[in-house]
Amino acid sequence: MENVEIKKLSTADLNQFIELVRVFEDVFEMKNFQMPNQNYLQSLLSRDDFFVFVSISQNQVIGGLTAYTLRQYYSEKPLVYIFDLAVLTKYQRQGIGKSLIEEINVYCKKMGAEEVFVQADLVDDYALDFYRATGGLPEEVIHFTYPLN
Repeated sequence: MENVEIKKLSTADLNQFIELVRVFEDVFEMKNFQMPNQNYLQSLLSRDDFFVFVSISQNQVIGGLTAYTLRQYYSEKPLVYIFDLAVLTKYQRQGIGKSLIEEINVYCKKMGAEEVFVQADLVDDYALDFYRATGGLPEEVIHFTYPLN
């Protein structure tokens, strides 16, 4: 898609981070979502182990991703985990998600990361197809959770 800028957010970009969280809320159909406190979101942006990339068109955040750096003990090179990635529905299938993947991979290679990884639900054929199409190599794993509330 033309005229789409990809930007890595800094501590000065709280409003664009909030816009991205609203994109996630919309795309992931999060019912009864409560936006966290702005001070908390600002504190995330100031961390060196968390980063956010957004796609911007006409001064509006239309997609983006969040990622965490995981420091290893097997290697001095960190791993990077893409936690969320979404593009507003009307902008999907236009190369925006692919450009976000490319951008984070370039960034992480420059920072010396060993690999970037992301999880997708087995029932989410669209996500599985997307990550395969962007060069992702699937691994068969089962994800376990321990709800604490």
